[in-house]
Amino acid sequence: MISQAVPASGAKTGRAGAFGGFRTRWALLLCLAGGLAVFASFPPLGAWPLAAAGPGLLVVALTGRSLRGSLGCGLVFGVALFVPLISWLSNVAWYAWFGLAGAEAILFAVFCLAQRLLLELPCWPAAVAGWWVSVEAFRDRWPYAFPWGRLAMSQSAAPDVRWVAVGGAPLLTFLVALTGAMAARAVLCCLGGSDPPQTPPAPGGTHPPRPPLGGAFGPPGSPVPLWPALGAVVTAGLVLAGGLLPVDPTGGAPTVPVAAIQGDVPHARNLPQQLNDTEVTQNQAAATLKLAGEVKAGRLPAPDLVVWPENSTSIDPREDPYIYADIAGAMGAIGRPMLVGEVLDNPQRNVGQLWVPGVGPTAIYVKRQLVPFAEYIPFRGIISSFSSLPSLQPVDFTPGHQVVVFDVGQIRLGDVICYEVGFDNLVRSEVTGGANLLAVQSNDADFEIDGQVGESEQQTAMARIRAVESDRAVVYSSTTGESSIIAPDGALISHSGIWRQAILDARVPLVSYRTLADRVGAWPEYVLVALTVLALGFAVTLRRRLSSPARVSST
Repeated sequence: MISQAVPASGAKTGRAGAFGGFRTRWALLLCLAGGLAVFASFPPLGAWPLAAAGPGLLVVALTGRSLRGSLGCGLVFGVALFVPLISWLSNVAWYAWFGLAGAEAILFAVFCLAQRLLLELPCWPAAVAGWWVSVEAFRDRWPYAFPWGRLAMSQSAAPDVRWVAVGGAPLLTFLVALTGAMAARAVLCCLGGSDPPQTPPAPGGTHPPRPPLGGAFGPPGSPVPLWPALGAVVTAGLVLAGGLLPVDPTGGAPTVPVAAIQGDVPHARNLPQQLNDTEVTQNQAAATLKLAGEVKAGRLPAPDLVVWPENSTSIDPREDPYIYADIAGAMGAIGRPMLVGEVLDNPQRNVGQLWVPGVGPTAIYVKRQLVPFAEYIPFRGIISSFSSLPSLQPVDFTPGHQVVVFDVGQIRLGDVICYEVGFDNLVRSEVTGGANLLAVQSNDADFEIDGQVGESEQQTAMARIRAVESDRAVVYSSTTGESSIIAPDGALISHSGIWRQAILDARVPLVSYRTLADRVGAWPEYVLVALTVLALGFAVTLRRRLSSPARVSST
């Protein structure tokens, strides 16, 4: 099972120390287990401790690998993570699912070459943690700006989630990955490996032996290396102690009643029937009329704001008097401002529009980050040659470019639409723009199949992370679920099921305080990425220096 290092084969396998890494088949199985572990840390499984296990298993698998072997390990890990994680995309098209998952897996595999080099540094656990932040930062921006699979977003129910209020999601990803790397360090040392686990090649391409780490209270090579194990335990303890951070000073903040409408959509087995335009709008209006009846009967308080989901109407209400009448009639019944998710034409835009009693439709927020393969089709010309997928979205949506904060009495409402909840800068921009309450409008019917869960739960977890990160209550309204009203500490105040009509109501605090994460902005990510790039440059330089002809002649 374990291959032992021998000088003659060091150049071939890249072994270091007494433990030279697992054989290829076992390394690939470790990567498969690591990718699946990270997947399982996200909803719907939600086994958040496994988020640290994934990075640890990847380190162990890469130990002793050549660069080509590291590429293969990274590909297996990426496939095991992304294929099940975004399986909900199959509701659009199976090739969109596999195309996006495959692209993300390949990108992850290429980055694994860098992690293999970083393992040669003395400070490799921190470098590996920075590597995870760097990979996520890159994927958030290219090739499709796809933020799914970030380690931080698996921690919405974990004690360490409060770290996001200090340094945002990048800091939490760093800490989770550091926990896994420190655990891997302890495991490798128990197996007799050196520290760092990858010894840079000596002249002639061989890897000089390094003494294995011994125990804290024993000689080198003793079977129980206590210092690495103690380091892993202390790291995990400090990360979990984030739950004790005092990052939620909401005491004394004014509270207001709000409501979220989940009108549901037709329970069809195909996407076009699910998104029957008029019926979707009628469902939202009917649920709002029920809310108005409950308020009139005194069973519920009158909300200061009602939030409808994304795509509550896919027909521009300015051009269809019946759709306009449905929305206006519902607003007239409840007598309160409503934020309505709409598709507006000329140009086609996905917006949240504030409707005000006695006035009608007013200000709009235009979605800034569009969804690939849904709101725009990447490589439209190529895909059209073999697929009808582009016909589902004949014209690409036009993105917005402005922060919009809606004034609704005491409420200063910042809105992000569906996919945007995964992007740090978009949510942060609403808070820095003055929002004291956040709304997330979503249409998960685009990606959910009746009776299945996944994407909606993953977005709810992201919304909970955003609540903690910015210390803001979040009203999350979805056509099909899971709609939620989330407290500033990430707790679910009110929560619906999926594929049903639901009305959520709660009093939420209006917080104007800005967390450290919102004040420092993207700087934690920038610093961690910059340090990781510098570490990689040092690792490459060290490897070249130790294998250069000048080094050979001097020895």
